[in-house]
Amino acid sequence: MIRAEHRIVIAAVAVFVSLGGMVTAIRGLLFDLDSLTRYGVIIAGIGVACLAFMLNPRPTDRP
Repeated sequence: MIRAEHRIVIAAVAVFVSLGGMVTAIRGLLFDLDSLTRYGVIIAGIGVACLAFMLNPRPTDRP
């Protein structure tokens, strides 16, 4: 198992950021707020990208 606890914690935070972005996007769709929908989609995308980036193993990671 790769020991990179700080990256796992950041990835867990990124999951909650992306969930918040999805909630924001849905709220913008329900209340017909274009800017809120757009920001929610952007935040969700950033959260998913950060999650994928943090969970990829690196060559410097030691088992």
